[in-house]
Amino acid sequence: MDILSPRIAVLVPCFNEAATVADVISAFSSSLPTATIYVYDNNSTDGTAVIARAAGAIVRSETRQGKGYVVSRMFSDIDADIYVMVDGDNTYDASAAPRLVAHMIEHRLDFVNGLRQSDAIEAYRRGHRFGNWALSSLVQAFFGRQFADMLSGYKVLSRRFVKTFPAMSSGFETETELAIHSLRLRMPSAELPTQYRERPEGSQSKLNTYRDGFKILLFIARLVKDERPLMFFGGAGLVLLAFGLLLGIPVIIDFAEFGIVPRLPTALLSVGIVIIGVLSMCMGLLLDMVARTRVEAKRLAYLAIPAFDLPTLSLSDRKAA
Repeated sequence: MDILSPRIAVLVPCFNEAATVADVISAFSSSLPTATIYVYDNNSTDGTAVIARAAGAIVRSETRQGKGYVVSRMFSDIDADIYVMVDGDNTYDASAAPRLVAHMIEHRLDFVNGLRQSDAIEAYRRGHRFGNWALSSLVQAFFGRQFADMLSGYKVLSRRFVKTFPAMSSGFETETELAIHSLRLRMPSAELPTQYRERPEGSQSKLNTYRDGFKILLFIARLVKDERPLMFFGGAGLVLLAFGLLLGIPVIIDFAEFGIVPRLPTALLSVGIVIIGVLSMCMGLLLDMVARTRVEAKRLAYLAIPAFDLPTLSLSDRKAA
């Protein structure tokens, strides 16, 4: 990679964004004049692909419905040094892209997340701001406190991030998966503030607050199960163990006092719950070893891809060059 002229790809996943996609392409063409802009159309019915092609973008399609499928296809198809991923709804500030890219290069990062900042109430639909905070806080609790706006659609990614990303989600959960991929592999990452504005007139959000929020919540639970099995199964085991012991305390008291077990069904239920709790904790320990091995293998694959080959120049020298 020539750091003075890296290959930059702007990735724009689109579904029925005819009202805004041309403006997005124009804005990013101006802010990143050397970048190649790719629009991936996801079964649009409003002429998004035709408008995007006329605006100068390279247009491709993904027939499986869902942003996760589109991201998977883009990451598989496109080869570049730096990837700028942005939604096609014209709510993100294209003029911030050079700053995000420069920050990635300057600090040798693999992932830069755009932290949305906006004073416009209309920029967030009802419940979106709270839902984003709640889900981001949940991920911070389980995987690390690095991203305050996990669901932002504005991200800058390195080649080795993209080419090691598993892309297992199908819908809007892909934003969560991107953040957790960075956290699990301990990639050098950052989050920078960017302006966020309301959708232009005639453009409608495809995100369903409750349905997609619930899907993201389930996806986080699945990732905790897969990536933090000791926490998931061990926590469940401790709860069952405590419940079983509490259930068995009256039985133990009766036996100590009278020498008999008058509540045999309760005693059997208590023993059964305690056994299940112990088994759950043991399963958590075993799966944790498997998960650690998987993470080590993924990190080795990630490290096998070269990082930015930065020359020993100052930032001012690179800008002058």
